[in-house]
Amino acid sequence: MFILRVHSVDSERPISIEEEESGFTYASKRAQPPLKLIQPSLKLTDRKGLIHLYRNSSHSSLPNPSSRSTTLFIVAVPNYLSSLDFIRFCDSRISQVSDILFIRNDGMEDRYSVLITFSDQSEADGFYNNLNGKKFAPSEAEVCHILYVMSVEHTEFDEVAAEAPTGFTELPTCPICLERLDPDTSGIVSTLCDHSFQCSCTSKWTYLSCQVCRLCQQQDEILNCSICGKTENVWACLVCGFVGCGRYKEGHSIRHWKETHHCYSLDLRTQQIWDYVGDSYVHRLNHSKIDGKSVEMSTSCLSHQGDCGLCECSEDTGISGAIFNSKVDSIVIEYNDLLASQLKGQRQYYESLIVEARSKQESSIAEAVEQIVVNTMQELQNKIEKCEEEKSGITEVNTKLIKEQDTWRKKVKEIEEREAALLGSKDEMITDLQEQIRDITVFIEAKKTLKKMSSDTDGIREGTVLPVPISAEPVSSVRRQKKSNRRK
Repeated sequence: MFILRVHSVDSERPISIEEEESGFTYASKRAQPPLKLIQPSLKLTDRKGLIHLYRNSSHSSLPNPSSRSTTLFIVAVPNYLSSLDFIRFCDSRISQVSDILFIRNDGMEDRYSVLITFSDQSEADGFYNNLNGKKFAPSEAEVCHILYVMSVEHTEFDEVAAEAPTGFTELPTCPICLERLDPDTSGIVSTLCDHSFQCSCTSKWTYLSCQVCRLCQQQDEILNCSICGKTENVWACLVCGFVGCGRYKEGHSIRHWKETHHCYSLDLRTQQIWDYVGDSYVHRLNHSKIDGKSVEMSTSCLSHQGDCGLCECSEDTGISGAIFNSKVDSIVIEYNDLLASQLKGQRQYYESLIVEARSKQESSIAEAVEQIVVNTMQELQNKIEKCEEEKSGITEVNTKLIKEQDTWRKKVKEIEEREAALLGSKDEMITDLQEQIRDITVFIEAKKTLKKMSSDTDGIREGTVLPVPISAEPVSSVRRQKKSNRRK
């Protein structure tokens, strides 16, 4: 069961049979009968676009009653056949066709694809049985591959066309790459010869378009991964041609599958195809170790009539032994790669354990050191805070003491001034008392003297009055006045 999505920004362009007949065609080299079987209602159109082919992952691609439809898809038509030549190739089967769409891609100049719609299922089956696997020209190598298509979608957005529907996987549109896949995957029942892999006629299809087929023809060149540059175990994506290393190296091919969902990858060394979704090989051909040629995996005839007489399926030409040897070699290579991968994985696992243990040890040491540093810093911070508190207390006490010191200084000064005043008044009092005592003494002595003199009046008469010193008189007189005033 197939689904077709076409990324195109152009509209369909009608094709005129008259114009095609007047032009040069491949069939014009030889006489051709006129096209009398074409119905007037037949719609011939041409369109440019990029084709994306998808198959159902859970079902076989071989035709069966549930997968058939009235729409047929011709994978590739060589470009030397014009539209008129292709119609002549269809012969009488074109009479029941209602619509033919030619899809051309500018990036594939060697071929184009055709989408045919029938009005009846039996006519579509007859077209398929008669033309599928038939050569386009007896002298050429290209074969007509036809697929039943359940639906066709046209979109202007590349992201929509490139996104696989749920349950579907994308197939290559190159006919040779489709022939590489087994019939259950590609839907191509058989090939008439192995020209696609051994002869120079391969260049008729692949010279301009298919990147994978060009890589397969470059046997003498050393191919490397487009990401890491490794030259061993290199695989190519069948859908887009991406070249990457296998899972036993850096795994860029499997990363490409996870990113783009292109699940078919070709081993460029053995020409074997791996399906990442089915996790198995899906190639049709294997290289023989006897003569270096490619041989079919299955030697039974796949024709509807049994013995077709073309594929030499009834003869034993040593192919079975070549297939057996190829299978054994592929198993040995796969086992060796698997063993090397497991050993590498074990080494990486234990190295990761060692790194993890070292990291845990380093982290525990770092945590312990950090905890010690944090505790020490906390203790120092507590001490600093305590010292700050003590300092603030001492500062407050010092401020109080300074204030009290100023107060006591004032008090001491007042006391000193008071004492000085008291001492001054005491000295004055002592001086005053001394003067009083002296005055009293003088008075007493004068009184005594007068008393003596009263008895001797004649002595006074003959006495002499002595003058008192002027400098001492004012002080004594002032003091006496003060004393007299106090007495009063």
